[in-house]
Amino acid sequence: MMNNINHHGHKQPPAKKFKPSSPAVYTKKQAPIQCSGPKKMTLEEQRRNLPIYQARSQIIAQLRKLDSVVIIGETGSGKTTQIPQYLYEASIGRQGVIAVTQPRRVAAISLATRVSHERKTELSKLVGYTVRFEDVTSEETKIKFLTDGMLLREAIGDPLLRKYSVVILDEAHERTIHTDVLFGVVKSAQKKRKEQGKQPLKIIIMSATMDVDLFSEYFNAAPVLYLEGRQHPIQIFYAEESQSDYLQAALVTVFQVHQEVPASHDILVFLTGQEEIEAMTKTCRDIAKHLPDDCPKMVVMPLYASLPHAQQLRVFQNAPKGQRKVILSTNIAETSITIPGIKYVVDTGMVKAKKFNPESGLEVLAVQKVSKAQAWQRTGRAGREDSGICYRLYKEEEFEKFLDMTVPEIQRCNLASVMLQLLVLRVPNVHTFDFMSKPSPDSIQAAIDQLHLLGAVERKGDQIVLTPLGKKMSAFPLEPKFSKTILLSPKFHCTEEILTIVSLLSVDSVLHNPPSKRDEVQASRKKFISSEGDHITLLNIYRAFKNLGKNKEWCRENFINSRNMTMVLEVRSQLRDICIKLSMPMESSRTDTRNIRQCLAHGLFMHAAELQPDGSYTTVDTHQPVAIHPSSILFHCKPACVVYNELLHTSKCYMRDLCVVDADWLYEAAPDYFRRKLRTAN
Repeated sequence: MMNNINHHGHKQPPAKKFKPSSPAVYTKKQAPIQCSGPKKMTLEEQRRNLPIYQARSQIIAQLRKLDSVVIIGETGSGKTTQIPQYLYEASIGRQGVIAVTQPRRVAAISLATRVSHERKTELSKLVGYTVRFEDVTSEETKIKFLTDGMLLREAIGDPLLRKYSVVILDEAHERTIHTDVLFGVVKSAQKKRKEQGKQPLKIIIMSATMDVDLFSEYFNAAPVLYLEGRQHPIQIFYAEESQSDYLQAALVTVFQVHQEVPASHDILVFLTGQEEIEAMTKTCRDIAKHLPDDCPKMVVMPLYASLPHAQQLRVFQNAPKGQRKVILSTNIAETSITIPGIKYVVDTGMVKAKKFNPESGLEVLAVQKVSKAQAWQRTGRAGREDSGICYRLYKEEEFEKFLDMTVPEIQRCNLASVMLQLLVLRVPNVHTFDFMSKPSPDSIQAAIDQLHLLGAVERKGDQIVLTPLGKKMSAFPLEPKFSKTILLSPKFHCTEEILTIVSLLSVDSVLHNPPSKRDEVQASRKKFISSEGDHITLLNIYRAFKNLGKNKEWCRENFINSRNMTMVLEVRSQLRDICIKLSMPMESSRTDTRNIRQCLAHGLFMHAAELQPDGSYTTVDTHQPVAIHPSSILFHCKPACVVYNELLHTSKCYMRDLCVVDADWLYEAAPDYFRRKLRTAN
């Protein structure tokens, strides 16, 4: 069961590295071995066939006696689906619920579905899942998959997590902001339950790649178990020269492979985001139409978090006989889900990640290099079912300069939500919370300052405490700026509309923009467009959807994602319930949009930008140059003053989701803030 793993938890790569020698991105290789497809196995046979099954009794024996344990299991070992079942079958933790946390909702849902199939029970009975705004569990649920953010919300109601006997923190290496806070919360719950003589809490940390020492040490020198995976040999090719355009390099590589290898070998390409993926999907489909007849047909499938669920599921199906599946994915396919049939991986070496600068207060989504750990995760996707090949679109020397591990999100994010959560959890001092990787004091202070500006916290002596407004803000599973916007809405008599807008912004995009139908999309959207910006345009779309009886056909005709729209209805009804619990008056401003924009200006005042005499925009507080994103309704307009939801950094810094506001409203919202900002600017 022990394994040759280096200290980062990666299996050592094959010593032989392959270098292309032609000036193209890659050289032609020897033809890969043909393999026949696996024979159909029953679910029980599949379970017994997983590498982890050999070690089942040893694992159960270890888990029975250990309070905390770190499990490093290679991708494909079966740890995520099997360990919760082994615990249940061996009656370990049966007195409570076994929680399995996932960083992504897609993973939580697909894993719960898989495990309930294996247990031959209906989803929500023995096995269920909870993700934001969706709870598929019941009184009977004993194995519960949930996003780490949801377990964190449960801890607000019950810091000891009394309902749970085991908490499995899976994909721990992803180190999302919620995971890192959860580590501290679960560790503290375990310790307090022990001190109070309550039923013990077992903690299992699982990952495929990880800085093992850091995790083991943090969880009181927890022992580490290594599991064998079913990893087949993978050949790695590096680019011979640095690639100035990774998208072009990826395209060349895909078609080079496509024209040389059998159709049964599928290709997975890692890109950074939706726009990039949609554009390349169109390009691949266009090129594929003009290939010679003896070339296999290519089925190009995009995969990213905001893709309609039905389309996400298509990637798991086999391509028709004689056709090749080419999947263009974000890092969602790096760890959380396994796509069958992948033999080739094309790794651009890039990822989109958040970066926060506490001095400027700017949080920006930026495209950056992956870490070595991420690169190995991507490579491993090629060897799940058979030997595979990974093309890295960067030089070996560049790879050597990548960071070993991804910088935890907690050290590069705006911490306002985290600080609010810690204060609700009654953490005595947020500055000294037991983080595995401590954020900088500047970032913690910047978050407290932001919450202070939003009116959520105040100082009492040397303590930071929640204000009554802060307590109400924490009731919403939203970013503080959006909770505040909802709580301000009664003042502007537009709570119903603000709830709709915040719900639309809380789910993945409801707009479906297939690049191949750009003209049709624009024609169908014209009737909804508001010159006052994206928020009001979204509101118009929602109203039409609702007035037309929530019609799926209408969604198709208007290029609206009907599943996400249905999700908006669910989110909205949950947020509305919270408002009613807080005794808020539920008013509608009907056709008056001025009130709505005023309310948005008061909630999003820290995200404002002004038009400059030269026609460019700068943020009001830090005078950072920004531009309107091409996807915005306002792209060809030049309003004097706007608020926006987020900044995205690609070739320049873009504002996304904009609303036209008056500068006066911003000053009304936070006079001291703007006076202070203006003074520093001058």
